[in-house]
Amino acid sequence: MTERYDRGMTTRRAVLGDAHVDRAEAAKSAFDTPFQDFITEGAWGTLWADETISRRERSMLTLALLAATGNFEEIPMHIRATANTGASRDDVMQAFMHVAVYAGVPKANHAIKLAKATFNEMDAQT
Repeated sequence: MTERYDRGMTTRRAVLGDAHVDRAEAAKSAFDTPFQDFITEGAWGTLWADETISRRERSMLTLALLAATGNFEEIPMHIRATANTGASRDDVMQAFMHVAVYAGVPKANHAIKLAKATFNEMDAQT
């Protein structure tokens, strides 16, 4: 693998946690390996590994963008990642409030429901 892939895997594990990454790696097939390599190098090895903004800020941006674009299936994973990025529940709410103003109340409302359920699951596990 490349240096960027290795950096990406380190960052991915730091943000999403070893258990999540181990499950994703175990589920990889020949079909989706090129995609998994692409996101590990691109998203995690380049974007998330960049230190221009903090992981807290990047987490908030990611959640807002996921909600604003209607990519709700990724929100629970990134809510769980806030335990590692330093984004607080107040930070998450502020990100979704921005979504409400700039992208629509229904999208923010759905994202908040997903976040609330995921935070409740996280609380139940601790």
